[in-house]
Amino acid sequence: MIEDLLRKYQPELTLIRQDLHAHPEMLFQEERTARIVADELSRIGFEVVTGIAKTGVVASITNGTSSRVIGIRADMDALPIHEQTNLPYASRYPGKMHACGHDGHTTMLLGLARFLAETRNFDGTVRLIFQPSEEDEGGAMKMIEDGLFERFPCDRIFALHNLPGEAEGQILVRPGPITASCDVLTIVIHGVGGHGALPHKSVDPIVAASSVVLALQSIVSRNLDPHDPAVVTVGAINGGSMATVIPEQVRLLVGIRTVTKAVRELVLRRIQDLAMAHAKSYGCSAEVQMGVDSWSYPAGFNTADEAALVRQVALDMGQDPEKIDMRGPFMFSEDFSAMQEVVPSCYFGLGAGPGPMLHDPGYNFNDALLVKGPAFWARLVEKALPQA
Repeated sequence: MIEDLLRKYQPELTLIRQDLHAHPEMLFQEERTARIVADELSRIGFEVVTGIAKTGVVASITNGTSSRVIGIRADMDALPIHEQTNLPYASRYPGKMHACGHDGHTTMLLGLARFLAETRNFDGTVRLIFQPSEEDEGGAMKMIEDGLFERFPCDRIFALHNLPGEAEGQILVRPGPITASCDVLTIVIHGVGGHGALPHKSVDPIVAASSVVLALQSIVSRNLDPHDPAVVTVGAINGGSMATVIPEQVRLLVGIRTVTKAVRELVLRRIQDLAMAHAKSYGCSAEVQMGVDSWSYPAGFNTADEAALVRQVALDMGQDPEKIDMRGPFMFSEDFSAMQEVVPSCYFGLGAGPGPMLHDPGYNFNDALLVKGPAFWARLVEKALPQA
C-alpha cells in the first residue's frame, strides 16, 4: 500500500520539515531551503536545475517511453510574522515564520520524490517545481519569465494548499474559478493641515477618509450580483501623529479579491469613483494609486479535465463526493494562478485537521500530512501517467 511505504520515510521527512520550519526564508532569499531540496533530489536520482527566478528549483524524473509530462508545484517561502508556537523547532529568525505551511508543501513533494524514485510505477515524466516568493512579489510570474515552461514543458500542472479546519486528508476541489485575484492599491486623501483647535481653518482628511472606508463596504453589498463573490478590505489607515494636529493627508491600503475579470473591473472602478466623490464632499481630493505599494495576482481557474482527475483520485480513495466538491472558490489568492494561465491545471485543498488558521502566529503544519499528502500525489501521478 502506498501509505505503508511512505510511513518508512516519515521520520526523516518530519525532521526535514521541522528544520525548514526553524529556518524560514522569504522573498527570493530561499537559498538554504533550495539547497536542501536540490541536494535531496539529486541524491535520489532526479535531474535537478537550480537558480530559476533566483532560488527556484525544478527536478525531473522519467520512466518508460511515454512523452507525457506533468508538473507538481510546491511553494517554499515563509511570512513576515513573529512565531508564537513555543515549539522546539520554532523559527530561529525573529519576525519570520512558516505560518502558511509552505515548509510542509515542500516536504510533501520530497516524500513524493522518494516514492517515485523507489517504485517507478508510472510512464512519462514528472517535474517537481519548487517555487520561491509565493506570498509576495509573484515568484510564479518570475519563474515563468525565467523560461520555466520553455525549459521544462508540462502538459498539465497541479498544486495544493493545506487547509486547517478541514478534516485531515480531505480533498476539496472544483472546476472553474478556484482562487481570487488579489489587487492591492493605495488611496491618498489630500486635505489642508492645521491646528486641532481650529478645524474650520483646515480641511480634515481623516474625516473624509473615514467616509471613504464606510463607502467602500457598500460595493460588494450594493453593486455586485449576490452570486459574484468579492471582498474589499481596508487593511491600513495611516495619517497624522498627534491628537492636536490635523494632518495634510491620509493613506489607505485596500485589498480587493474577485474571481472574474468583469467583477474585478467593476470593483476597481467603483473604488475610484467612491474615493473621489466622498473626498470631494468633505472638501478634500483623492488619488487612487496602482503603482508603488500596489500589486496584483490574477484569479485562478481549474481546467475541467485536471479538476476531474483530482476529484477521481479522491473518490478512488473512498472520500465522500459531497465533501470533495466545493460550493465556490477559495477567496484567498495564489500566484499559482499565473501558471494556470499558461498550462492546463488544477489547484485544490488538502484538509489539515483542527488547529490555528493560516497566517496565524500560532500555526504549525500537521506532520501527519507528510504521509497523506505524498500518498495523494503518488496516486495522481500513477493515474495521470499509467503504465501500459
